[in-house]
Amino acid sequence: MKGTYSQLHVQIIFAVQDRRSLIQPDWEDKLFKYIHGIIENASQKLLCINGTTDHIHIVIGFRPNCVLSDLVREIKKATNNFINQSNFTKSKFNWQEGFSAFSCSKRELPEVIKYVQNQKVHHCNVSFKDEYLGLLKKHEIDYDERFVFDWIDP
Repeated sequence: MKGTYSQLHVQIIFAVQDRRSLIQPDWEDKLFKYIHGIIENASQKLLCINGTTDHIHIVIGFRPNCVLSDLVREIKKATNNFINQSNFTKSKFNWQEGFSAFSCSKRELPEVIKYVQNQKVHHCNVSFKDEYLGLLKKHEIDYDERFVFDWIDP
């Protein structure tokens, strides 16, 4: 649309259903490339993607012509099918309901990208639950702990 200018950066986080550790190093790169394709097909720009066995972080340059919840729904639906059809897991793969999205300024972007790139090292010391609740608090997002995620003990 003529006359529309934006600079939006969003970090998206979502988890494997029941926080099961199903994303394995031998196929996560294929998953990340597949997600990259979905994001590009939606005319958005992937800036960084990483995660651990039970969740992923995606940082995108977000254009205002896209509905974020629709993009995340498409990523989750398509990757569920991709993972299951590729037989990457012995059991059926699903993502948990919901997601989180945090905006960041251009000045904060390098730090956010570094944080996402460092996920595997970060989670040697910090659980996903602690990380996630910390991000909600840092961004001053009100939440009801009953509905954050279906937390189960690993």
